[in-house]
Amino acid sequence: MTGYENCQLCPRRCGVDRTAGELGFCRMSAGLTAARAALHHWEEPVLSANGGSGAVFFSGCTLRCAYCQNYEISTKSRGKPLTTARLKAIFRELLAQGAQNLELVTPTQFLPDILPALEEKPPVPVVYNCGGYERVQTLQALEGKVNIWLPDMKYADGDLARRLSAAEDYPEVARAAILEMYRQTGPYVIQNGALVRGVLIRHLVLPGQLGNTIDVLNWIAEAFPPHSVLVSLMSQYVPMGRVKEQPPFDRRITGEEYDAALSWLSLNGLTDGFTQELEAASAAYLPEFDGEGI
Repeated sequence: MTGYENCQLCPRRCGVDRTAGELGFCRMSAGLTAARAALHHWEEPVLSANGGSGAVFFSGCTLRCAYCQNYEISTKSRGKPLTTARLKAIFRELLAQGAQNLELVTPTQFLPDILPALEEKPPVPVVYNCGGYERVQTLQALEGKVNIWLPDMKYADGDLARRLSAAEDYPEVARAAILEMYRQTGPYVIQNGALVRGVLIRHLVLPGQLGNTIDVLNWIAEAFPPHSVLVSLMSQYVPMGRVKEQPPFDRRITGEEYDAALSWLSLNGLTDGFTQELEAASAAYLPEFDGEGI
């Protein structure tokens, strides 16, 4: 894994020298920046469990999703600088509050500073929450340090990925990344209602894009042994950002669309995982990126 000079951390491989203040696609310089560190009780039940996820939301992103719900930190780069020593202290504070796990949210662009904070193995699982758009070589540097991989599998359609996330190569890159995640952890393991190891793949159903969802679910069913990964089929799409006035992305998904996605999930035998009610499509569930806990 490379460092911040000639940055190659994500599939963009921008090659900029972030230590010199140059900014690549993620728009972040060298050194950690985060916008929130707090217990998060709205993750899938096996992640939030009893104590909540100890979630640290890092600033910047390797994708540029037009509908991003966290756009204040992913696109606007809102956040506060912190050191590796402070990140380790944040981990301790979250554990003292009863965190079920330590959840790193969009961390890839800061791995040179995050990895030293994980040298001492935490007493709870480490969760890697990402958009799925990851370099296999970068993920390999995390082997043995991440217990739970929480990737999105957003697109099977490269043109849709280009239009909505500026990443035409997303399907093949994400497939390779998620396969590497599974190689590292193997089948998922749940103990006392909490996920302790494995891969939980999220897919957000997008309005008017049922074909994309079907292809994503087909790939998951074909790529992994039965009952080996968890799938979270999400209905929580809310029009945000620059797609608010771009049909069909200017609306929430319909009940008919989500029911069709649920049917395909079942037909593929992907019964290990989670679904949502349509009421989940609400901005009320979004966290405040106010610097809490940083």
